[in-house]
Amino acid sequence: MKLEQNDKKKKLVVGIGSPLIDILAYENDEFLKKTGAVKGGMKYVDREFIEQTLSYTTQEPVLVPGGSACNTVVGIGKLGGPARFVGKSGRGEMARLFETDLKKNNVDPALFKSSSPTGRVLSIITPDAQRSMFTFLGASSEAQPFEITEKCFENAAIVHIEGYLLFNEALILAALKAAKSAGALISLDLASFTVVEGSKRILDDIVNDYVDILIANEDEAQAFTGYSDDIKAITAMARNTTIAALKVGKRGSYISHNGRTLKIDPIGDGAVKDTTGAGDLWASGFLFGLVNDYSFEKCGKLGSACGYEVTRVTGANIPEAGWQRIKILLEE
Repeated sequence: MKLEQNDKKKKLVVGIGSPLIDILAYENDEFLKKTGAVKGGMKYVDREFIEQTLSYTTQEPVLVPGGSACNTVVGIGKLGGPARFVGKSGRGEMARLFETDLKKNNVDPALFKSSSPTGRVLSIITPDAQRSMFTFLGASSEAQPFEITEKCFENAAIVHIEGYLLFNEALILAALKAAKSAGALISLDLASFTVVEGSKRILDDIVNDYVDILIANEDEAQAFTGYSDDIKAITAMARNTTIAALKVGKRGSYISHNGRTLKIDPIGDGAVKDTTGAGDLWASGFLFGLVNDYSFEKCGKLGSACGYEVTRVTGANIPEAGWQRIKILLEE
């Protein structure tokens, strides 16, 4: 597959989104019900809500740097590709943890700074491996449209935008326009079915006018297209974008381009420990493949491998042994 861009030598993928610290808590469905969470969805809350909910947890939570677009570009960095992350963080200990982790994983941090605390996400993981999220955006919510300029995306082949930015119309439009001005293709991950439901007013126009690569899981695709059937959903997703990718969990994924739809088989036996970052890391493999002109089949297979490996561990960080298994695919 050849990317339709002016400079095919470009390999850089730039992610833009919210710099967040993931707080992972393993609890049962009864605990989840008491919190008022939308199972498998996401709610915005204040910092006090997260701290109060943490006080009720039955075991010590796990803290890892995260955020959807950040997870994706970290995966690209681990695969050996050039990557950059754009977002707004605080200045304290969590901000230092976040920036250090980016550099350690070969990602260029392009972070605006705020005196507010760095954002965080409390992910409650139930025994069925479903992840239900409460998000405190913190400093990331203070990112301003004027801060997002063409320079943020300089030399980018693809700019990958997390769907959560749809809740800030002015900010996502600034990112879309700057990315186009920089000559990059635009990838949009729909992020959550709750995001799609809350942004329908602007989402169709954004996809039609700006998006080259649209990525969704089955719940997000149903919210966007109205179809629960895989083929109908991927066909509808592909109508107004160049490339559409539909992730359907243990059933694999679908990729559509120029009227052709491919079914990509899953990797693994379907057993998962934690789905945190699964879709984000799928995007890592897929986008890395695109900028390296891999076939759609290989892009999808690499995405499946990254998505599978991250479900075998807690959080969105694949251990080195997992990356070694993934990199075997790059040699095939």
